[in-house]
Amino acid sequence: MDRDALADFLLRRREALKPADVGLTAGPRRRAPGLRREEVAHLTGMSVDYYARLEQARSPQPSTQMLRALARTLRLSRDESDHLHRLAGHPAPDRVGSSSHVRPVLLHVLDQLDDCAAFVCSDTDEVLAQNRLSVLLQGDHSGASGLSASSSYRWFTQPGAQDHVVAEDRHEHSRARVADLRATWARRHQDDDIRRLVDALLAESPEFAEIWERHEVGVKHLEHKRFVHPQVGQLTVDCETLATDADGQRLIILGAAPGTEAHGKLQLLRVLGEQSLDEQSLDA
Repeated sequence: MDRDALADFLLRRREALKPADVGLTAGPRRRAPGLRREEVAHLTGMSVDYYARLEQARSPQPSTQMLRALARTLRLSRDESDHLHRLAGHPAPDRVGSSSHVRPVLLHVLDQLDDCAAFVCSDTDEVLAQNRLSVLLQGDHSGASGLSASSSYRWFTQPGAQDHVVAEDRHEHSRARVADLRATWARRHQDDDIRRLVDALLAESPEFAEIWERHEVGVKHLEHKRFVHPQVGQLTVDCETLATDADGQRLIILGAAPGTEAHGKLQLLRVLGEQSLDEQSLDA
């Protein structure tokens, strides 16, 4: 691990970004160029102290999970992300199979969709990036690792994982998830990640195993999804999925037309989330 070079690289990348590049407003009294350390730390999901130690060349070796999160926050290209990993003493991410690197243009799209919940996921249903409204609606999935990084693994194996979806719709959600994983498995079943995931689900979830045996592929996804949220109650959102086949990734947008009840609830949820952040700042 080259701590000095890593510190300098992070500093330079942070200074090269403008607040608008990551969906933030510049605000008054901003003297230094680029993002503030606390902004990078918040967007990455790490403590301000830990990020400060990275830039001061006095941190322990960051994990690959933390490096991936930093690469997304700093809008690094694939080559820059590889460089970041090497500076931190890790090999560059394997390019075989599905990529976990989210292109900066997709991250920029997420930042602009401030009245919709939007996220990027891999072809094994690992959430790779979320905008703020997605976190408020569905929870923050940035800290998951191993098999639990896959939302489909959690859906079929973890108690309560299906509770945010209206009960009558859960079976159709399950069918769509299994069909998507079946298509991924057919395309690259020689890759360890999809094999481990499917084998684990077959062993741990009777529901998954029963649907898998049907050999369904291309099940029609729900165009509207009904969520149950503890703060705003039930809301029905439109669902749009955009695929980027080269990286095995999907951009999923959950929104509602202005003037509808669901749109009002999404905006209420955003306001409640901002109030929560303000309260945390006061507590600090």
